[in-house]
Amino acid sequence: MKKTVILFVIALFAFGAYAATKTAAGKTNPQSISIKIPGLVNMKYLPVIFTADGAGMSPFVLIENVPANAKSLVLIMDDLDAPNATFVHWLIFNIPAKTKAIMRNHTPAGAAMGKNSAGVLKYVPPSPPPGKPHRYIFNLYALDRMLDLKEGANKDMVVTAMQGHVIVQTSLTGLHKRK
Repeated sequence: MKKTVILFVIALFAFGAYAATKTAAGKTNPQSISIKIPGLVNMKYLPVIFTADGAGMSPFVLIENVPANAKSLVLIMDDLDAPNATFVHWLIFNIPAKTKAIMRNHTPAGAAMGKNSAGVLKYVPPSPPPGKPHRYIFNLYALDRMLDLKEGANKDMVVTAMQGHVIVQTSLTGLHKRK
């Protein structure tokens, strides 16, 4: 009886792990892509170096567990709490799927920069108005194709082109506030 219960619990966890790897399109994915930024723990404060209060450098981003069938990656960093609407701080698309890291203040070879909410093709460091902390979400998507877009495409164009091509996605959220 005890073995049956243990096997049932193991099967339940295995099914949960399987279900968690389903994409929005309902396709299964044997891997779970991950994004890591050294010094950043999810839902904790961003290292100051990545903000306008520090050097304003784009972060070093580690990418792991990219699915074998991925052709490209997309990275979008948004401020979910910007005063007027979500503010896009960083947008990189057509990142080669073999990319394991995005270096500080660099765009990976072969990738294209998208236009952020400031209208420029670069990382804009967080600089929220004084008050409550803002949430900065780094979304990483693995796609089954390269996007047929030119450098300078904005987030709406990238998101539209991604539709139906996302294999899996993940996110990491950092906080920042000013006094």
